Amino acid sequence: MAEPTRQDEPTRTDALRPHAPLTSWYGTDSERERRRYVDNLFNKSAQHYDTVEKIFLNGGLLYRRLSMRLAGMRPGMKVLDVATGTGAVARGAARNVGPTGAVFGCDPNRGMLREARRSFAGPLSRGVAQALPFASGSFDFVTMGIALRHVSDLKATFHEYCRVLKPGGRLWILESHVAKSRVGYALTRFTWKTAIPGLTYLFTRDRDAKELMDYYWDTVDQCVEPAVIVAALRESGFEAARSRVTLPGAFCEYTATRPQHA
Repeated sequence: MAEPTRQDEPTRTDALRPHAPLTSWYGTDSERERRRYVDNLFNKSAQHYDTVEKIFLNGGLLYRRLSMRLAGMRPGMKVLDVATGTGAVARGAARNVGPTGAVFGCDPNRGMLREARRSFAGPLSRGVAQALPFASGSFDFVTMGIALRHVSDLKATFHEYCRVLKPGGRLWILESHVAKSRVGYALTRFTWKTAIPGLTYLFTRDRDAKELMDYYWDTVDQCVEPAVIVAALRESGFEAARSRVTLPGAFCEYTATRPQHA
């Protein structure tokens, strides 16, 4: 199944970035520097990445598993979890597909893959979303949890998701949501810009872990609108692409299907 990992594939000149360059963090609009900064930050804070889950009593783990089931994940399916991180989505998917199915995890960061291996027994590969190291038509279901903001090109990423899915295969993406009302935005901003980074530091005493949460908020706040993401899914060959806010100020889901005759 595997193909050579193409992690250093250059970003296209017409790339659709999930957010404008955050030069206050990595000092330049260079995509190479952004990747270097993000990879280094995740590497340094990987051991503390699950702190937020623990703060919320691991409720997000159950939420992910049930959401994927509602999106059509069934026993016996072969699933690819992209940007698997510490394996939160992959573990839920493994419970959904059962012993007759299989879940593969893929992430560009060595530190995160190391942490994933502590709690996820399935195959793990190193690779990026816009250049996946898997053969075409390999999976029934592709997932991505709270990581779309970190890809270099939405269009390239979605083309890859469509490529590795079997005809009729399904895509499920969970992303953060920022409320648009004045009060909702203020609450969302306080939670993710102030409370979560502060609690992360309180629990870990690790400045890198806090920096990751600080950076997290800026990527969420500056991310393109859901309509842009849905349009990019459609342009990349998916059908029935849609977004749905499942928890205002917290989560938005994107689902789509690879056409049967693509």
